Amino acid sequence: MAVVEGLSFSYRLYELPPGRLPFRRWRWELWHGSTLEAAGWRLTERDAARALRLHASRVGHRLFGLRPPADDGAGPDVRPGAAVRVRHGAVAFTLLPAGFEAPAPLAVAP
Repeated sequence: MAVVEGLSFSYRLYELPPGRLPFRRWRWELWHGSTLEAAGWRLTERDAARALRLHASRVGHRLFGLRPPADDGAGPDVRPGAAVRVRHGAVAFTLLPAGFEAPAPLAVAP
């Protein structure tokens, strides 16, 4: 199966401050350029990272007109602030922390 590469998303993954609710919550946001593609919260960091990864896969497949595969439960851990390379189904993508700037290519003098 061919794999579509070169796609990258920005993300935010952080713990929400304590509020009226008596439990910890983790907020996640998935960005493609300046567009917020998905956001939500989960009770654990692991579940928030999994939701982030699955939504990125769904958006990536949708961008190329492909159907995303079912969740197999396996995938790389996404830790807040880490860049992660993910391959799920026919799409490979990179999750970059929001605010991370890829280095500009060097100009070559003629």
